[in-house]
Amino acid sequence: MFRHIREDVKTVFAKDPAARSTLEIILCYSGLHAVWAHRVNHFLWTHHLKLAARFLSNLSRFFTGIEIHPGAKIGRRCFIDHGTGIVIGETAEVGDDVLMYQGSGLIGTSLHKEKRHPTIGNKVEIGAGAFVLGAITVGDGARIGAGSVVIRPVPPGTTVVGVPGKVVSKQEKPVMDLEHAKMPDPLAEAIRLVLQDGHHIEDRLKKLEETCGLVPPRDTLEERKQEVEKELAQGDGI
Repeated sequence: MFRHIREDVKTVFAKDPAARSTLEIILCYSGLHAVWAHRVNHFLWTHHLKLAARFLSNLSRFFTGIEIHPGAKIGRRCFIDHGTGIVIGETAEVGDDVLMYQGSGLIGTSLHKEKRHPTIGNKVEIGAGAFVLGAITVGDGARIGAGSVVIRPVPPGTTVVGVPGKVVSKQEKPVMDLEHAKMPDPLAEAIRLVLQDGHHIEDRLKKLEETCGLVPPRDTLEERKQEVEKELAQGDGI
């Protein structure tokens, strides 16, 4: 048990630059408290003391703001950062070295007594406000962007963003720093492609009009298109 506690403390030092001392981590990190309480509650749950496990898990939720069902399985070195609002359901399975941010959830989608919550692989990162729904699997090293809603299995080593979640990139080596400001934006990329295609069509029309000796009408949307392109460029630089 003490070995796991030491591992947890080292994990906080590795993943949170705000951590200053071991005592601060032990006393002030609610995500760590929730994981420690869950280990006790899960032990009670698996030893057929389910009422006690549920009661203690409710106490843990009251003090930490994090709800972890005692039936859920959580691996080693799981770090819940700023964990208020996190929900992990009964049949959820979480691998080793997983990082979860505030407001995220592993949610069930079935009313039947069966496997109905997600299975999360090792070294997965789940961004703030992201939800993984149903008995799906998120592969090792995957990253889920903030605010995403994942309803389909996620391959290992991929990045998923959006509602519903879509794979936007694949990396050979898993990383452990989910920089939300640098996450791909598939909607913005789609707009860029449409604008580029529009410019190509305009260039071809101008050449055709010049060849035919036609005078092109004034483009009333040109200023607005320039504004949109400027906004997209500013978004990339934030």
